[in-house]
Amino acid sequence: MADAAVEFLLENLKQLLVHHANLLKDAKDQVEKLENHLRLFKAFLKDAPKQWRDDDKLRELIRRIRNAVYEAEDIIDAYVTQAAENKSKAYFLRAIQGPPKTLSIATKVEAVLQKIDDIYKDKKNIIDFANITVQDAADHHHDEASQVRETNVVGFEDEAKKLKGYLYAECEELEVITIVGMPGLGKTTLAGKIFRDPEIQYQFPTRIWVYVSQDFKRKDIFLAILKDFTKLTDDIKTKSDKELADMVLGYLDTGRFLLVMDDVWSCEDWDKLHIALPKGNARGKVIITSRQQELGWHVNRRRGPHMLRFLTLEESILLLQLEVFQEPKFPQELEAEGSLIAERCDGLPLAIVVIGGILVKKFSGDTSTMKATWQHVSESFDTYLKDAGERLEKIILLSYEKLPYHLRECFLYFGMFPEDYEISAWKLTRLWIAEGLIQQKNVSLEETAENYLEELINRNLVRAEKLKPNGKVKTCRIHDMLRDFCLTEAGSSREGFLQEIKMSNHGGFHPSVSSELKFRRLCIHSNVLDFVSRKPYGPSVRSFVCFPRDETIMPLGDISFIPGGFKLLRVLDVEPIKFTKLPGDMYHLLHLRYLVLSVSLKVLPSAFIKLWNIQTLVVRTDSQTLEMKADILNMTQLRHFKTNASAILAKAGKSSKGAGEKIQTFGTISPESCTEDVFDRARNLKHLGVRGKLSVLLDDKSGSFESLGNLSNLEKLKLLNDVFPVPPSGTQLRGLPQAYKFPPKLRILTLSATALEWRHMSIIGSLDKLEVLKLKDKAFQGEIWEANDGGFRHLEILHIGRTDLKIWLASHHHFPRLKHVELKNCRDLQQIPVELAEVPSFMKLDVFRSERAAASARKIEAKKIKEINGNVARQFRLSIFPPEA
Repeated sequence: MADAAVEFLLENLKQLLVHHANLLKDAKDQVEKLENHLRLFKAFLKDAPKQWRDDDKLRELIRRIRNAVYEAEDIIDAYVTQAAENKSKAYFLRAIQGPPKTLSIATKVEAVLQKIDDIYKDKKNIIDFANITVQDAADHHHDEASQVRETNVVGFEDEAKKLKGYLYAECEELEVITIVGMPGLGKTTLAGKIFRDPEIQYQFPTRIWVYVSQDFKRKDIFLAILKDFTKLTDDIKTKSDKELADMVLGYLDTGRFLLVMDDVWSCEDWDKLHIALPKGNARGKVIITSRQQELGWHVNRRRGPHMLRFLTLEESILLLQLEVFQEPKFPQELEAEGSLIAERCDGLPLAIVVIGGILVKKFSGDTSTMKATWQHVSESFDTYLKDAGERLEKIILLSYEKLPYHLRECFLYFGMFPEDYEISAWKLTRLWIAEGLIQQKNVSLEETAENYLEELINRNLVRAEKLKPNGKVKTCRIHDMLRDFCLTEAGSSREGFLQEIKMSNHGGFHPSVSSELKFRRLCIHSNVLDFVSRKPYGPSVRSFVCFPRDETIMPLGDISFIPGGFKLLRVLDVEPIKFTKLPGDMYHLLHLRYLVLSVSLKVLPSAFIKLWNIQTLVVRTDSQTLEMKADILNMTQLRHFKTNASAILAKAGKSSKGAGEKIQTFGTISPESCTEDVFDRARNLKHLGVRGKLSVLLDDKSGSFESLGNLSNLEKLKLLNDVFPVPPSGTQLRGLPQAYKFPPKLRILTLSATALEWRHMSIIGSLDKLEVLKLKDKAFQGEIWEANDGGFRHLEILHIGRTDLKIWLASHHHFPRLKHVELKNCRDLQQIPVELAEVPSFMKLDVFRSERAAASARKIEAKKIKEINGNVARQFRLSIFPPEA
C-alpha cells in the first residue's frame, strides 16, 4: 500500500531532520515542505477505498502517489548517501544539482495534492468509500495481542481411516502411499492428522516429516531426515549426496518408521530421493503428498494414488461453523447465508478456512448487522467462476481485500520467502519493522508486529508451525497458493512491491539482470552467486534477501557487487553466503536497518559505526570470538544484536544521546563485556546471551553479575560456559549467585556446559518468575538430584540434555505447574519420577536417547491416560526415540 511508503518516508525525514540535519542543510526548506505534503497524503490514503481495484481513476491516482513517494524517497536517500560519502555538500550539489531536483519532487507532490483535493470535494465519488474504509480500519486495528486459534480438521475421518489401514497392512517391502489432490484440498492437513494420531505415534515411534516443494536439493532433504537421528556436524554437512543417502539408509534400514514427504512435484523428483529409502524394509512406510496423479502410480503400481475427495456440503457447513463460531452451529438468523457461503466454496477446505477468516472478524454479536455483512460476502463470489481453482483464487482475493490497511503489505511480504519455507517469527517481524510496515502504537514495535502476525494467522492466511512456551508464534508457514497470490499481487499489480528472481530454462534470469531492476524488494533463493556475478543494478532496490538451502562462499572478486549495485538498501539478508572479506562500500549503505551476514572474521571493523540506521544486526562467524571494533552501543537505532560467537564489546567512547536505550537483544557477548557501564547503557535489555569463561561473570568478588541483576526488564538469559581449548574436566563452576542477584523478571534461563553440582539447583528453583529452564551439555553433573520443597513454583518447561544424572527424586508438589519435560541424551538416568503424572498441567514428555528412562515414561503415560479418562480436550503426548524394542 502506498500509505505504508508515505509513513516510512515521513519517519525517515523526521529522523534525518532531528539527528542528521547537517546532511540536508542545503535542501532543508524543500524537505520540510515535502514533509507537510506527505502528511496530507497519509490522511488521504488511510481513507482510500478498498474498491480502488475497480475504480480506474482512483487506482491511477494512488499509483501516481506511490510513484511520487518512491521518487521522493530515492532522491532524499541518494542525497544523504552521496553527501555522507563525499563529506562535501558543495561537491555533491555541483555534481547532480540536488536542490532543484528536490524542489521538483515537491512541485510534483503539490500537483497530486490538488487532484486529491478535487476528489475530496466530489463527495458523490468518495464519501461512501472513505467511510467504509475508515470503519474497516477501526474495526480491525487492535494493539492488544489476540490468541492464536487452533486448526479445525473436518471431513477426513473416513480418509484417515483408510490410509491408516494402508499403514497397518503387512507388506513384503517398503510401502509408499501417495495422497493426491488439487491445491487447497487438504493433502497436508490429512497427512498431518495421521502423523499426529496417537495410534500412529504408538505404532511408529520414529516419525519424520520433510517438506520437498518444487525447488529443492536432495542434499537438504537427506539432512532434514538425518537431523532426527543425529546432530548435524560440519563433517556431515560437507558429505556428498550419495554419502548422505547411505547414512539415511543406515538409520532407516531396520525398525518401524513413518516418513512424510510433503509436496513432491514430479516422478523425476521422487527418483532423485528414493535412493535414500530402504526398499527391503517391510516395516517402513512413506506418505507422499502431491498434485500429480501420475506420481502415485509411479511410486506404487500395486495400489496407485489415494485421490483426496472434496468436502460434502454438510462437512463444508460444519467446517465454516467451527472456523467462525468455534461450535458446530450457526446463529439461527445466519443459517441460510452460512449454508450458501459454504456451498459456494465448492468443497475446498482452504477456501472455507480463508472465508472463515473473513467472517470471524465480522462477528460482533449483533446478528442483524452480521446478516447484511454475510449477504455481502456471499454476493462477492463470482457465480460464473465454475472452476474450483478459479473460485479459490477469487476467495483469496476477497480475503485480501477485506484485510485492514495495516496488514496488507505485511501479508504480501510473505512472498519474499521460498515455497514451503518454515519462517522464523523473530526474523519476519524484524524485517517488517525494518521495512517500515510496523508503526509505533501503544506497545513496542516488536509487540505490534507479533500482534499483526497473530491476526494474519487468525484470519487463516498464515499457519502457525511452532509456538513458544508463552504461546507466541515461533515459526510459521504459508500455503503455496497464498504465496503465489502474494507474489502476483506484490509484483505486477502493485508496481514492484517485490519480485522473486528465478533462473530460466535457458540459463538467464527472470527478470533480466542485463537491464535496470526497478523493483523495491528482491528475493532469490537459488543460483545466488551466479546472479551476483552478473553485477545486478537497481538504484531503487531497498531490500535484497536470499534464503537458499545450501551455504556458499562469496568469491573475493564479487564481494562489492551487492552494495555497489543496490546503494539504497535498507534490508540485506544474505546469511547462507559467507564473506571471507567485507567490501569497503558495505559501509556506504547508510540506510540499512536490517543486516544479516555470515563471515570468516574474528574482528568486526570499526567502520560498522557508520551504519547509523541499523536496527537489527546479526553476524554469523566460524570464529569462537568476535572482537567488536565498532562501539555498537553507540548506534542509536540498534534494537537487536546477535552472533553465534563470543562478542568482545569495544570500550565505550563518547556516547551519543540515547545510545543503547533501544537495545533489547544482546547475544552472545563475552563475560568480560558484562560490565556495569554496558548494562547501564543497555538498561532496557530483554534477551541476553553470554558465552565464554563464566567464572569471570559468576565470581561474586568481581561484581559483574550484580550489574546484570540491575537489568529490570530482562526476561531471557542464556549462559554458555566456553573455555576451549581447556578440557571438559576444567569447566566446572563453583556455584551460582544468590537468587536475589538474578534479574527480577527472568522467565527463561538456559545453562550450558557449566558442570554445576545438583545442590545448586535450589538457587534456580528460588527464581520466582522462572517458567522455562534448559540445562544443556552437562549444565549439571552428579548422579543424584533431589528436588527441594518450595521451588519452581511457576516452572512450565524443563529440558535436560547430556548429563550423567542417574537418580532424579521429585514429587508432584516440586513442580506444581509443569507442562512439558524434554530429556535428551540422559543415558544414565534410570527413571523419571512417576509422581510427576499427578501434576494436572503435565501433558507432554519427550525422551530422546535416554533409553533407561523409557519404562518410567510409559508408566507416566498410563497414569495420565487413566486420569484423562477419554477427555479428548486433554491429551497426554509421549515421544520416545529410539523406539523401544
